[in-house]
Amino acid sequence: MRVSTTFWQIHPTPFLTSVFSQNKMFFSPAMHVSKTPPFAGTDRGQQLFQAHCGGVWRAFTLVFALAFTLGCGATPPAYFRLNMVEATKQHLTTQQEEQVSTVLLAMFGTPDEPATLPEMGLDAAKLKLAAGPVRSDIVGRKNGLYREHCAHCHGITGDGLGPTSAFLNPYPRDYRPGVFKFKSTERADKPTHADLLRILHNGIAGTSMPSFALLSAAQIDALAEYVKYLSMRGETELSLMRAFFELDDDAAGKLPQTREFLVTETLAVAAAKWQGASAAQIAVPPMPADIELVDSIAKGRALFYGEKANCVKCHGVTGLGDGQANDYDDWNKAIVEADKELTGGERRAQEAQTSGMSPDELKEHREQIAWLEKFTRVLDGDALKPRTIPPRNLRQGVYRGGRRPLDLYYRIHAGINGAPMPAGKGTIPPEDIWHIVNYIRSLPYEFDGELGADRPLVARDRF
Repeated sequence: MRVSTTFWQIHPTPFLTSVFSQNKMFFSPAMHVSKTPPFAGTDRGQQLFQAHCGGVWRAFTLVFALAFTLGCGATPPAYFRLNMVEATKQHLTTQQEEQVSTVLLAMFGTPDEPATLPEMGLDAAKLKLAAGPVRSDIVGRKNGLYREHCAHCHGITGDGLGPTSAFLNPYPRDYRPGVFKFKSTERADKPTHADLLRILHNGIAGTSMPSFALLSAAQIDALAEYVKYLSMRGETELSLMRAFFELDDDAAGKLPQTREFLVTETLAVAAAKWQGASAAQIAVPPMPADIELVDSIAKGRALFYGEKANCVKCHGVTGLGDGQANDYDDWNKAIVEADKELTGGERRAQEAQTSGMSPDELKEHREQIAWLEKFTRVLDGDALKPRTIPPRNLRQGVYRGGRRPLDLYYRIHAGINGAPMPAGKGTIPPEDIWHIVNYIRSLPYEFDGELGADRPLVARDRF
């Protein structure tokens, strides 16, 4: 994986300015960013050691040499990866990448020392329990829960690029866009805290996401809080990167340094989506009580195969999920579109006739070539190979968002955010959604004779 050097151009000590006045600058890049790394040519562990322990190091050289000879060495601190795919798509300069990194460091701290602002609405004690390296305190309470249980799949940054991610199907979730699939809220809204707790406790059936039911309630609660923290940080990062396009000509390519822009207009907007999640919960009417289950299933079957719900378009006439096989979820689709942009740019660059170009045109052409080369490296190092997302095989009775009737109602009503599964809200009445739920739950046990003569027999062993 490609590791951005931008972070190392920021002095390692995390900071939170005490200047929160509306009339003062929120942060000063000049105070925290060096154009040249302060310890060029040395490894990261040596940089930190010399920065913070130089005097002691000189006094106790022999003692430390003996310690390292015996295998006792410090682990370099973890760092958040910059979203290089987005930064490259937005054509950010190195200086602009540094600005984004500096702001994020000020607001969110580091993986070992997370920071919070009141606008985030996050519990710092819970974040401390989840963050940092795996360790136990003096009373045996475990810390570093995210690093221990989650980072190998979801990555330190929450970008879904952990060391095991490329071997998993589906890929682990990338939290940074703030898009979550399985929840009790409307399609575009964030999950509630209870939704995150449920996923962590139950896992996601049919995927590599396990159940963490063996953890204590406090530990699961801390992990849920940390997921919100990573997602909030990722959305803030995206907003900052995209803000460069809206800068005035006299801004000289620099983000505004005011609290109003950085906190009120950027961070607080991302945080408010999480804080308002509970109000966006789907109101679920009771299941119709005036109809027999067998009749409800029959109505659901008619809706499933009919034009109104049209479930067969994706899930197929057999319900095996073979209606279509060429679509992507939003995370993979973003990489597919980036690949297309890269391919198109390469083709245009190859077809360009440089012999007749003016000096300005030639300069622009060379800059485009350099950008294409950079984008190629970024996609190779910071993105996984896109995979299609097959519709669910409903004959298996395995439902990733939960197998309760209520869970299935949520999926049909709101659809699945980030996936091709559409919302039935507005087109399918609530009572009909319940009929479809009952039919879906009956599919693993449906006899072939119930399908009708015009429908194929079901191969139930498709996975």
